[in-house]
Amino acid sequence: MQKKRAEILSWAQQYAEENGWVLNPDTVQLDAVIRGLVRNQMRKGERYCPCRIMTGEPEADTAIICPCRYHTDEIASDGHCHCNLFFNES
Repeated sequence: MQKKRAEILSWAQQYAEENGWVLNPDTVQLDAVIRGLVRNQMRKGERYCPCRIMTGEPEADTAIICPCRYHTDEIASDGHCHCNLFFNES
C-alpha cells in the first residue's frame, strides 16, 4: 500500500507541475485524497476520485478517473479541484 501511495503521490506532483498547479498544501487533506485514490485503484482498478460517487456504469465512471473530466474547469473557477488535490499556484 505504501508503494502504491508513493506512486500516486509522485504522479500527482508531476501532473500538477506540468499544468502550473500545486498539490494541496494541507498535508492531512492531501494524504486523505491520496489514500482515497490508492483505495479506489486497489479495489476498483482505477484512480476514481474519492470525492465523487461512482454510478457503477464503467463508461460513465471514466469521467471521474483522476484527473477527472471536471478538474480543469473547477481549478479555473474555484482555484482548486473538487477533491482539493490540485490548486492554482497563486
